[in-house]
Amino acid sequence: MNSNTPLLTDLYQLTMAAGYWKCGKAEQEAVFHLFFRRLPFAGGYAVAAGLGDVVAWLQGFRFEASDLEYLATLPGRDGKPLFCQGFLDYLAQMKWQCDVDAIPEGTVVFPHEPLIRVKGPLIQAQLIETALLNIVNFQTLIATKAARVCLAAQGEPVLEFGLRRAQGPDGAVMASRAAFIGGCASTSNVLAGKIHGIPVRGTHAHSWVMSFETELEAFAAYAEAMPNNCVFLVDTYDTLDGVRHAVEIGQRLREQGHEMAGIRLDSGDLAWLSVEARRLLDAAGFPDAFIVASNDLDEHLIESLKHQEAKVNVWGVGTRLVTGGEQAALGGVYKLGAIRNAQGVWEPKIKLSEQAIKVSNPGIQQVRRYMLNGEFRGDAIYDEEAGCPEVVEIQHPVDPQRSKSIPEEASHEDLLKPVFRNGKRVMDLPTLPQIQAHCREQLTHLHPTIKRLLNPHSYTAGVERSLHERKLAMIATAKTHH
Repeated sequence: MNSNTPLLTDLYQLTMAAGYWKCGKAEQEAVFHLFFRRLPFAGGYAVAAGLGDVVAWLQGFRFEASDLEYLATLPGRDGKPLFCQGFLDYLAQMKWQCDVDAIPEGTVVFPHEPLIRVKGPLIQAQLIETALLNIVNFQTLIATKAARVCLAAQGEPVLEFGLRRAQGPDGAVMASRAAFIGGCASTSNVLAGKIHGIPVRGTHAHSWVMSFETELEAFAAYAEAMPNNCVFLVDTYDTLDGVRHAVEIGQRLREQGHEMAGIRLDSGDLAWLSVEARRLLDAAGFPDAFIVASNDLDEHLIESLKHQEAKVNVWGVGTRLVTGGEQAALGGVYKLGAIRNAQGVWEPKIKLSEQAIKVSNPGIQQVRRYMLNGEFRGDAIYDEEAGCPEVVEIQHPVDPQRSKSIPEEASHEDLLKPVFRNGKRVMDLPTLPQIQAHCREQLTHLHPTIKRLLNPHSYTAGVERSLHERKLAMIATAKTHH
């Protein structure tokens, strides 16, 4: 399936596009922002991910002849063509020409902050909404989950091996990519390894052991076939007997000039079994053989096993990582922030709602992050047209009672960076290992209480006060005029 097509969209994007074209608004300049409203996993932060795939998708943004042929077959409710030929001809000639700014992948981010800002012809900025949300929502969710899992593992390697439980082939490859950004050391997914250069790991399954008369025979055969890749899965029958069999084959390997890498525990009481397995391995002269643990692990189970002093060195995490586990999706949205009028002046736009959290922020937004003594102190969303004042007060995006002033001595950085200008890519994309290193470094600047798995402290992220006041005035005006 080719997903690198403008048809990776909801039909209403195309019906709106046809409407913009019909009423002469297609080329009117507009600004949209992609953001989320709530942190996933009841956590204290999220990790931005997906921009690399967004860039690849946007660089291929064009309607092919077969796309337009398909759109021409779609009927309206009266049975006549939904789209007129003039509109389809317009799409055939359309060339990608938007400006895109984005927060780099691997950066820690917070609710209401634009992760991506799109400025350009209204029709183009509208047509890309669904694909951008599809890519960024999923990868940001999984990168965040991976960061939580890796923090729980306290620096020990995490192997992502969720391919068989992932949401389809595309979802599996994207999940492997995002999990690596969040800190995973490797993946079992060979295709993701090929596409993204992620280290791949894996040895054998229970079926290998079961296909032989005895476990000892199975381990011996595997050692002969793969002497440089021996991690024995020891829980097919009796786990501690499995460890003893692994030790026996490990000694034979050593005599042949090879070394057993380790064992894997995939069931049972992982804390107790890992302690007993470590004792057996050490006593037999294999102190460097690592113990891999798997079995529906997530950050909470890993943290619990750590508290129980489990002797695990490598963590295999699958289903609950690549699917997001308890969180089905990141609720990212894409909202119009401003539109340029006939006089060439930018008019800020606002979406109202009965729910305060759903009221959008107006203007052409940028995010300024403040740092003091090596620690992130707060993020202010401000309007680039108006600029950001020297002395900043950050207003909570939803709670009017909560605001915070930033110390004047704090340094700052604007997070949205240029990616496209007039449809041409201007950003040099970092490699995946560089993005992972950036994520790791970002997390060191968050106060430890913000990284707690349960009931984390809230990071200060919101709207700069003058933009907040303009927003309140626009709300008051909108309620009287609409």
